[in-house]
Amino acid sequence: MPDIKALTLLTTQVRRDILRMVHKVNSGHPGGSLGCAEFFVVLYKVLMNHKKEFNMDGVGEDLFFLSNGHISPVFYSVLARTGYFDVEELSTFRLINSRLQGHPTTHEGLPGVRIASGSLGQGMSVAIGAAQTKKLNNDPSLIYSLHGDGELQEGQNWEAIMYAAGNKIDNLIATVDLNGQQIDGATDDVLPMGNIKEKFEAFGWVVVEIDEGNNIEAIIEGMNLAKSKTNQQKPVCVLLKTIMGNGVDFMMHTHAWHGKAPNDDQLAIGLAQNEETLGDY
Repeated sequence: MPDIKALTLLTTQVRRDILRMVHKVNSGHPGGSLGCAEFFVVLYKVLMNHKKEFNMDGVGEDLFFLSNGHISPVFYSVLARTGYFDVEELSTFRLINSRLQGHPTTHEGLPGVRIASGSLGQGMSVAIGAAQTKKLNNDPSLIYSLHGDGELQEGQNWEAIMYAAGNKIDNLIATVDLNGQQIDGATDDVLPMGNIKEKFEAFGWVVVEIDEGNNIEAIIEGMNLAKSKTNQQKPVCVLLKTIMGNGVDFMMHTHAWHGKAPNDDQLAIGLAQNEETLGDY
């Protein structure tokens, strides 16, 4: 049974990392990063069979692809806290010549990063290609991916979603962060997408819903259910209902912190609301 207390402590530390990284350079995307902290911790600490001795081939291990690459702060924090690279490197976020660019890239050779992401809508296609490669190589490992709900407004997603079902890509779990917010406002105000669950099902996917996407135990239960649905001739979608800016009260439930850094006073408030620490860099 996973140690929920340890996972909760790590999640708090990840939130601290996110706030401090974005504050230092007065740039970045804290809202979505904070909302997905619990998911990333569960993914890397509980769900995935992965190797910290990173190589790009990824043979014999589960792989993760971040499509909504602007939430790189949470990705970098969890990679570092999982042992992919030194935690101290988080202090170089978004600096010139850093391996930790605002949107993940591959040419810097940062362990854990397999694709450049941030051009929204492309990650689904990449994840499906990786999953199909696993099947062709008789590798039983799974592919995980994460996508924003506003990102689904990009048409390339739906071509890929149709392709995955048509080709029975059943070793893929694609998670959609349903926080209802995007850069310019609520997703329903910018471009309503209707019932996303029904859309995926109409395209031939199995859908698992996690209503408490910021609850570690609910994520573990829901993602394990999703894993049980793999290898059954259909791709699997997880709809993860999260809160934008979770864990920092003035950032929650609003798009205002999609791409805005906290000032000194706001940083202090956010850190005070997340006091337990494993050790800041």
